[in-house]
Amino acid sequence: MAANDSNTITLIEALTQAMAHELRRDESVLVLGEDVGVNGGVFRATDGLQKQFGPERVLDTPLDETTIAGLTVGLASQGMRPVAEVQFDGFVYPMVDQIVCHAARFRHRTRGRLSCPMVLRVPWGGGIRAPEHHSEANEAIFTNIPGLRVVLPSSPARAYGLLLAAIRDPDPVIFMEPKRIYRQYKEEVPDDGEALPLDMCFVLRDGDDVTLVTWGSQVKETLEAADALAKEGISAEVIDVATLKPLDFDTIHESVKKTGRCVIVHEAPYTNGFGAEIAARLAEHAMFDLVAPVQRVTGYDTPIPLFRLEMKYLPSVARIVEAAKHTLEVS
Repeated sequence: MAANDSNTITLIEALTQAMAHELRRDESVLVLGEDVGVNGGVFRATDGLQKQFGPERVLDTPLDETTIAGLTVGLASQGMRPVAEVQFDGFVYPMVDQIVCHAARFRHRTRGRLSCPMVLRVPWGGGIRAPEHHSEANEAIFTNIPGLRVVLPSSPARAYGLLLAAIRDPDPVIFMEPKRIYRQYKEEVPDDGEALPLDMCFVLRDGDDVTLVTWGSQVKETLEAADALAKEGISAEVIDVATLKPLDFDTIHESVKKTGRCVIVHEAPYTNGFGAEIAARLAEHAMFDLVAPVQRVTGYDTPIPLFRLEMKYLPSVARIVEAAKHTLEVS
């Protein structure tokens, strides 16, 4: 994709634009993964990059996630800034040993002498009618690992700005991309190289009655739920967490101080989903600000089903509205 001062693009095109910008700006940046070069990636996120920057900067790798992870960690430890792609979220598990045992520990292990400035791009989540191992929401696995940042954008503009920041970060970033909304809508995203801050929530909508906290593709349903609640005279504040680890809890806490109620929405399973961490912190730090128990609207404690049932599995507008109304039953 050619750089433009301003253009209206999809989320997947915003990712391509960000990678192209960093490949131009910094010779230490390179892109690698299965089919990312000649074919432009399974979702075409790297389309045209190898032609523009050459096969030494945009590398097709063997079909071996363990090798991709090890190569990425090695490159990062030696001063490069690799951006590796996992084809699907469910393919990330063979990479966990390299990411957890090495990438996340370099700075600690070497007492700051070495860091690991790498990005692992992970197409994430359900809703695309895919087979097993292609629709998982496994972000909570990585939020439990010290030394990793976990980022999950929800719009083209935030995808562009957060990916720039992730590539420039001196430590490893797990960058999970909500593939259900890769091409769902467009917005204007100037190719200006302006990174968005990591480790910060984004307040997308102000409200006074209930706080809705979410991330990734569920931002769409949550905003729609806020619209539906508004028609009934209920004012909902919507927060996009964006960076799950480290968590910007202060923004969530300030909102809950105002509203007294909170609903957390995510498509990962209910038990030990990252929403449980947010709920626990609210119980610890905001107990006397809450006037109703925290509600969670999540996926279920089962593998995500195949396409006939997957939209029943994912949080819906109706479920979010119901949870918000439930918090308002307590006064």
